Amino acid sequence: MSKYKHHLFICTNRRPVDDPKGCCATKGADDLRAFFKEEVAKRGLKKTVRANQAGCLDTCEFGPSVVVYPEGIWYTVKTREDALEIIEKHLEKGEIVERLLMPRSWAKG
Repeated sequence: MSKYKHHLFICTNRRPVDDPKGCCATKGADDLRAFFKEEVAKRGLKKTVRANQAGCLDTCEFGPSVVVYPEGIWYTVKTREDALEIIEKHLEKGEIVERLLMPRSWAKG
C-alpha cells in the first residue's frame, strides 16, 4: 500500500517542434507541476499527496496531461485555476472534476 492517498503524474514531455501532437512542456506543464507542488505544500498535503513530473503519457495533444492515482483519472490542465480546482475538489473532497476530464477518444487507439 502506498503511503500517499493521491499520486499525481504531470507530463512534462518535450517533442520536436514540428510534431503534430505538440507537447505538454510547451503548453506550460513545468509551471503547472511547480504550482501543484507549491499548493500541495501550502495546504499541508505533502504527507498524503505526491506531485511528480512524468515522461511521455502519450496524450500531449490534449495536454498538459495530469493523471491522478490510485483512481486513474486523466485530466487536461491548462491553467493554475484548473490545478486549484483539482486540488480543492478531487484531492481534498474526493470529487472528480468533470469539466477537466481528458477526452476518452485517446483510449480507443
